[in-house]
Amino acid sequence: MRVRFTKMQGAGNDFVVLDETRALLGLSAAQYRFLADRHFGVGCDQILSVRASPGPGIDFDYVIHNADGGEVEQCGNGARCFLRFVHDRRLTAKTAVKVRTLAGVIEPRLQSDGRVTVDMGAPVFELERIPFDASGLTPEAIGSWQKWPLAVEIRAQAALFFIATVSMGNPHAVQLVADVDCAPVAEAGPLIERHTRFPRRVNAGFMQVVSRSRIRLRVYERGSGETLACGTGACAAVVAGVRWGLLDHQVDVETRGGLLTIEWNGEADSPVWMTGPAVAVFEAEIDIPDAAAAVPAQAGQVTLAQR
Repeated sequence: MRVRFTKMQGAGNDFVVLDETRALLGLSAAQYRFLADRHFGVGCDQILSVRASPGPGIDFDYVIHNADGGEVEQCGNGARCFLRFVHDRRLTAKTAVKVRTLAGVIEPRLQSDGRVTVDMGAPVFELERIPFDASGLTPEAIGSWQKWPLAVEIRAQAALFFIATVSMGNPHAVQLVADVDCAPVAEAGPLIERHTRFPRRVNAGFMQVVSRSRIRLRVYERGSGETLACGTGACAAVVAGVRWGLLDHQVDVETRGGLLTIEWNGEADSPVWMTGPAVAVFEAEIDIPDAAAAVPAQAGQVTLAQR
């Protein structure tokens, strides 16, 4: 199967974007993994599918698959690229669109400076909705909120992390670190991601507070590993910092891929707003094998398209 795609990135979080507005491609989990493979496929953190409106009042369907082939609820950096894609491809003349995701409806808006702002919805704190199993745990108070102890074993040594649990349409575990450059993202990230207390797995965030209006952040994403930026992770980190009394209501989030601006007024039922870049890198076509679990050398041939 030959598929046309657009490679995009938002603050270094990179995506393969597929236009399925006319017909669904019907890709399997193995084929999504093939597209995301940086050696045999295109290479990306997530695959974003742009699909036709599912009904009145909604402009598009937004479907997200991680690099491991699994479908996920939300991706903030992807939402910005989604709007840039449909606008640049003239699938819509609107500068703001209503988009359905597994987590609900979001409304990204194109700004005059080329950046995109997304209403990411209100954060979710109820443990059963994240979901997070806190049975037998005693939280530690911080600010007007708390953090939970999470025990893991690193290289046969017991370690205890204190985390905030919050959902931004997908689950996040955020912890404070003194220096993100020294944070054990590669070691602790996958252990937190697959911890048994998170039945749907979790995105593990490592946050360094620089000032009340600036943080540095690294995120080990569920199903993708560490990425250069995570939009929902940035939202979750700022929400945690605000509730802990450490951050103001508007915060610049410095990721390894670029800068995101997050705003939240601190009220539980109020939406989190995220603003950041969205860039098209190139367009091309690729032959996807029918059985992508075994990747033949010839299957990864990419043909660049004229823009």
